[in-house]
Amino acid sequence: MASLQCTRHRLCWRATSQRRSATVTQRCNWVSSEALAQYHDTEWGVPSRDDQHLFEMLVLEGAQAGLSWSTILNKRAGYRRAFADFDIAEVARFTPKHVETLVKDESIVRHRGKIEAAITNARAVQQIQAEHGSLANFVWSFVDQTPIQNDWASYKQAPASTDISDALSKGLKRYGCKFVGSTICYAFMQAVGMVNDHEASCMCRARCAALGKKGRNRKAG
Repeated sequence: MASLQCTRHRLCWRATSQRRSATVTQRCNWVSSEALAQYHDTEWGVPSRDDQHLFEMLVLEGAQAGLSWSTILNKRAGYRRAFADFDIAEVARFTPKHVETLVKDESIVRHRGKIEAAITNARAVQQIQAEHGSLANFVWSFVDQTPIQNDWASYKQAPASTDISDALSKGLKRYGCKFVGSTICYAFMQAVGMVNDHEASCMCRARCAALGKKGRNRKAG
């Protein structure tokens, strides 16, 4: 009887474990918090052609330099308040007085160079929009308007930069953009879906790949 009960217990435990395994959400292994999970599941790698969102990510990726993405993500609401919800025309009108206010704002990274770069970049984006129709047209031209689909077993296999991010960096710098080195540009490309770097086992990989097909891109954010 004891043996039978033990066998039943093992079978019950095994069935429960299988049900739990079936409902486990598989994400990229860099996701380590609820905030990162929300960002990963709803935004990272989703092809975006919305200029306001692209500008936001350009600013945030530049702000991350030397810091963790979690730090920036936790300050995102502060950045949106401080930078007029990333309205490009509004930020382009910021003055030195705005800068002096922002360097005292604890809700963002109080780095003068990064704050000034956001304003400089807004003005550069306006020039890009005037010449190319939109920021989206410009940045997406570096991947022939179609996301690059990678197939990494681990996010650690993804490069820090590529020839394409090198070219994007140089292209943005030609318009006067700051804090747009190749590594920052590659992180930007990952964020806005120009490259799909979700791990092969990640639940979001196939969805982002489908959204990346021509004619199926959507706004993110």
